[in-house]
Amino acid sequence: MKIFYTDGACSGNPGPGGWAVILIENQQIIRKWGGYHENTTNNRMELTAVIEALKFLESGEKAEIYTDSEYVRKGVTEWMANWKKRNWKTAGKKPVKNRDLWELLDSLNHKEINWHYVAGHSGNALNDECDRIARRFIQKKSPWAVIE
Repeated sequence: MKIFYTDGACSGNPGPGGWAVILIENQQIIRKWGGYHENTTNNRMELTAVIEALKFLESGEKAEIYTDSEYVRKGVTEWMANWKKRNWKTAGKKPVKNRDLWELLDSLNHKEINWHYVAGHSGNALNDECDRIARRFIQKKSPWAVIE
């Protein structure tokens, strides 16, 4: 089973942003990767990180996703089903923000993926490393790249 830690960061909101993913298998870090967007928001970077992790899965493959974004975790596990029933509208009848990314995430998500929240900046080493990687992409203005 694959375990992913994901994070997004933004310098200003909106502003330059970065995202990062760490993949773990058999209790070993297998790969770290991330990317940069010139003008974005923190929520878009959080979603992008998760989407890039999910792209790494085979169809129906079991995975654990760890994110420090309640927006992402609750969006996937609680809100999305109702957004879709309401034609991508919120309970307040407003269009769902970042719909393009939510729809892509929805197309990649499946029942064998477990979603977990980890508090950001709380001493979780893998979450902290994801944050450092995402911020490094912002500083270097570096496009998508594998770190290891």
